[in-house]
Order: sequence, then C-alpha cells, then structure tokens
Amino acid sequence: MSHSIAQFFQSFSLPQLDLLLLVYLIAISTEAMSGALAAGRRNMDIFGVAVIAFVTALGGGTIRDVVLGNYPIGWTQHPEYVYLVILAGLATTVLARFMHHMKRSFLMLDAMGLVAFSLIGCDVALRFDYPVVVVIMAGMLTGISGGILRDVLCNQVPVVFRRELYASVSLFVCVLFLGLRSAGVDDGLNMLSCFVLGFGFRMLALRQSWRLPTFSYQQRWE
Repeated sequence: MSHSIAQFFQSFSLPQLDLLLLVYLIAISTEAMSGALAAGRRNMDIFGVAVIAFVTALGGGTIRDVVLGNYPIGWTQHPEYVYLVILAGLATTVLARFMHHMKRSFLMLDAMGLVAFSLIGCDVALRFDYPVVVVIMAGMLTGISGGILRDVLCNQVPVVFRRELYASVSLFVCVLFLGLRSAGVDDGLNMLSCFVLGFGFRMLALRQSWRLPTFSYQQRWE
C-alpha cells in the first residue's frame, strides 16, 4: 500500500503532495479515534481500544491489498503509521470527555478520510490494470472496510449497512473519479474535483439526514 501511496503522491506538485499526505495522515488518525470511541462505548480495556483503533484506521487498506495481491502490506513497511493510529486511539481515551464539543469537526475529518481512502483505493487498483468494477470495489473496500471491521468487532450491525449515506458516498467518489479520468481530465484536477464533491456530498447528506430505503422483514417461517 505504501509504495502505491508514494506513487500516488508523486503525480502531484509539491504543494499538492504535502496537502494529500496531510489528508491521509488526518484520515488514519480520525478513523483510529472513531474506533477508540466505539471501543469505549463497549467498555473495552486499553488493549482493546488500541486494537480497534488500528483495525479501523488501517484495516480497509490491508483488506484491499490482500484482495488485489499488493504486497508487502503498507503498514508493515511503515511502522510509523502503526504508532500514529495507536497513539491517536489512546489519546482519545483522554480526550473523549471533550469530543461532544468537536462533533462537527470530527464528522468533517471523517468525511475527508472516507474520500481520501476511496481515491487511494482506486489508484492502487488502476496501477494493477484491473477492470473498472474491480477498481470501484477496491476504492470502496479501502473507504468503508475499516468501519465495518470496527462495528463487527464491537458487536454492532455496521453503520454503513443500516443508516446514513456513507458507502454511497464512497461509490459516488469512485465512479466520478473513473468517469473524469475516462473523459481525459487532468489527474490533479480530477483528484481535487472528486475530493471536493465527495466531501460536499457527505456533509450535505449528514445535514439533510438523507437515507437509503430500508428493508424490514418480520414474518416468521412456520
């Protein structure tokens, strides 16, 4: 993953590289914090908090790389990512009491992470020349798998399957990215456009409380 991320960043000028790297670091830190909060709601100990933080932040990229055969796994070559996400998770145990004051900022950072992960996942799959549907799935795996693992380990139905437009935002970003790419849009402009529109879509969905139709089936088999 790390090699592909490095290639991803190298396609941009220095200011863009710095910005995207910052967004990536913010993304994994924010996801680690969300994992720590979920662990706290389940009254886990410090070890549990660290594990859930790690899985939430780096699990999506790990699953994607295993599925695509992209080895070695990024965090095994860059242990600083591990230190960062575990530190962010443990710091959350101290900062949790103040989190309600930062809810809006936290949601904004989480939206940035979702979009950034989705774009990085698409980029990795494209470098392996996978078909379009696989590229989209790789982007979505990167964007949402960490949250799914977090909720499963915390014994909850994953949020992406029961409320909010979260996976849908990842799908939108991936399709938009590929669409603009096929139209010949410059890579830098493509990434920027997808990032802005994807972030705006996620925040608007939260503000308007948009939901997908739900399916409820209560009848028992006799």
